[in-house]
Amino acid sequence: MASQDWFEKDFYAILGVPRDADAAAIKKAYRKLAKQYHPDRNEGDPSAEQRFKDVGEAHAVLSDPKQREEYDAVRSMAGGGARFRAGAGGPSGSGGFEDIFSAFGGGAGGGGTRVRFSNGRGGYDAGGEDVNDILAQMFGGAAAGGARGGDPFGGFGAPRGPRRGADVQARTTLSFRDAVAGSTVTLTTAEGRRITTKIPAGVRDGQKIRLRGKGAPGDQGAPAGDLILTVSVEKHPVFGREGDNITVDLPVTFAEAALGATVPVPTLDGSSVKVKVAPGTPSGRVLRVKGRGVHTRHGTGDLLARVQVVVPQRLSDEARRAVETLREAEGDADPRAAVFQQAAT
Repeated sequence: MASQDWFEKDFYAILGVPRDADAAAIKKAYRKLAKQYHPDRNEGDPSAEQRFKDVGEAHAVLSDPKQREEYDAVRSMAGGGARFRAGAGGPSGSGGFEDIFSAFGGGAGGGGTRVRFSNGRGGYDAGGEDVNDILAQMFGGAAAGGARGGDPFGGFGAPRGPRRGADVQARTTLSFRDAVAGSTVTLTTAEGRRITTKIPAGVRDGQKIRLRGKGAPGDQGAPAGDLILTVSVEKHPVFGREGDNITVDLPVTFAEAALGATVPVPTLDGSSVKVKVAPGTPSGRVLRVKGRGVHTRHGTGDLLARVQVVVPQRLSDEARRAVETLREAEGDADPRAAVFQQAAT
């Protein structure tokens, strides 16, 4: 592709992505548009065929880091510096894009070697001269600059401003209690910097938290990057979590479940609340305590106590006689009858 095309075509607009789109966003946009305008789905539609070609052309340049960098530099020149137009000179006497560069290939007045451009990675054929050297001559840079480090334009294109610092990844582990209540942690970076930050209440296992300006330092005058902190939450021996609700298994005796009772339930803050177990409560029934769950900026969850009827492992003689009396009183009642009936349907 000729660099003249790069001045005229906005590949970001063609793909419908912002200029700072990452490689994944570019690839996703390309796949969507390529599928939409594929000739097999638009047979006989020349506009769709051209759109398909434009999308492929844009993806070919923007998906290649080196070509994308050069393209951005060329577009920067087109937007804020010299303007180049293809074709023969107009009434004003200005020459075409290639005519401007031909003066650097030999002979003034456009009489020298024509400058040719290609889309290969190996650079550009400028009649024996490096295109970066040509640009350096045009814009006042040293001919020995360019990609080798002396070009004030970073090798090809307009001057770059101070670069923002890079984002940094980090991990931390919190106890279940600290994750629910919130905590303050201190991290040490690879450079030895210590960063103290507050973890908000209700953070989940695997959640990522972005700490603005806590990443790698930027160039002078540019902001630092961000710190992306991934939080791991340890399991608790008693409590669990379902969304913003805290769960706990609540053991009750057979008598409490059968006859009903009011029993205490532990809470995460170390206190307890009392819940009423209705007569005939089975194992697995969930008793809800409002407002004793995870507190976040979106609201507060509940405490869910799941009843677990405890079967005694050993019975005294008196207890055994009582259970046998209960069995005789139940007669031929079959607790599994409904299950077998439903299984047969």
